[in-house]
Amino acid sequence: MSEAVRETPRKERPQFWNIHVTQLANYRLPIAGMVSILHRISGFLMFLLLPFVLYLMELSIRSEISFSYFQGIASYWLVKLVLLALVWAYLQHLCSGVRHVFMDAHFGVELDAARKSALIVLAVTLVPTALVGLKLFGVF
Repeated sequence: MSEAVRETPRKERPQFWNIHVTQLANYRLPIAGMVSILHRISGFLMFLLLPFVLYLMELSIRSEISFSYFQGIASYWLVKLVLLALVWAYLQHLCSGVRHVFMDAHFGVELDAARKSALIVLAVTLVPTALVGLKLFGVF
């Protein structure tokens, strides 16, 4: 009635497992993934440094003497570095958040558009941060 059914060998499908910590150095994260991780890091950094920012703000508005004390604190390179990190965190979180809002509204969700918007977020974040850093450290 029918010929012998010839069985073809099936190819085994690849199995994808979670990446282990030791494999992170070899994993190439897409640029959109990097922006997403930086969004989370910047949010955590702003939350972590909120007491520092509130203390500096309280010092700056208490009186003229406390404002001059604040200027003295802000002249240290470590404080300038923390302030620069806060500027970066704010800009990164803001720009990445706007990108996520547009993507939630289904604008730019295609692969190419998402890649371009991630690059734009990085450029819009890094250029002003570099300019603020140059100003903070007295280059101009």
